[in-house]
Amino acid sequence: MFKLNGSVFMPSVLTLTGIPGLESVQCWIGIPFCVMYILAVIGNTTILVIIKNENSLHVPMYIFLAMLAAIDIALSTSILPKMLGIFWFHSPEISFDACLLQMGLVHSFQATESGVLLAMALDRYVAICHPLRHATIFSWPLLSYLGVGVTLRALILIVPCILLIKCRLKHYRTTVITHSYCEHMAIVKLATENTRVNKILGLLVAFLILGFDIIFITLSYVRIFITVFQLPQKEARLKAFNTCIAHICVFLQFYLLAFFSFFTHRFGSHIPPYVHILLSDLYLLIPPFLNPIVYGVKTKQIRSHVLKVFFSKNPS
Repeated sequence: MFKLNGSVFMPSVLTLTGIPGLESVQCWIGIPFCVMYILAVIGNTTILVIIKNENSLHVPMYIFLAMLAAIDIALSTSILPKMLGIFWFHSPEISFDACLLQMGLVHSFQATESGVLLAMALDRYVAICHPLRHATIFSWPLLSYLGVGVTLRALILIVPCILLIKCRLKHYRTTVITHSYCEHMAIVKLATENTRVNKILGLLVAFLILGFDIIFITLSYVRIFITVFQLPQKEARLKAFNTCIAHICVFLQFYLLAFFSFFTHRFGSHIPPYVHILLSDLYLLIPPFLNPIVYGVKTKQIRSHVLKVFFSKNPS
């Protein structure tokens, strides 16, 4: 790495600042972050173990939930250890390649999670609107194809973003990233070259993933609500609606935080940086933390098995 005309050519090491403006209290911010991470790992691991061990839960709805739990563990693990290293151990340096790897993992897991949420919405749509065809449509081969499909979609769309940064951007005005993890636009903004292609690709990827998924999830739930409200019995309406409440809560918390983070990073120049960075961090930590709680409280099958695991007494 060396400087050329005031810019840094091909930096080997980058520096993450953490949360700019809150450096003096980052050590305290790390405590709730660490607690959320530990509870997220415990909660999602519990869901994975329960679904694996209970044959009655080997159905599409819970298979998708298991996928979601695994992604949440991987997503939070991809950022939290390094983040705590910055907050607690004053270790902000990260190699350029490791930063690109973290960026790729974070955005790939986000894209995969969005795809799983779309698959869950489609599963509820078929289960409620076409119940007699549900078992036929959501067969094991289809579940496998969906799992592979959402993963490949994420890789196909995210890898070009990494390659464009690695191969196209050579000169950087600084090696300091004003963020607590490696994010696509945070890295692109460091470059001195024309980054229009990188920005356009980032917007295109965001639309093809978040935009596409949220449109079809919304359409699925509009159709679900129409079908539910047309059911003659009140009990049937309540039962059908209750099966969707947990999913709706998860969708809202994921996409509302996602869109806020996405738009403020590109268009929210008037928003203080520490607000944006803090909310970006919470966007990656809150869903993995809350998802097991939401499903544990709102899903009777998960709740009953959790209670059985933790509170059942073995006969002496």
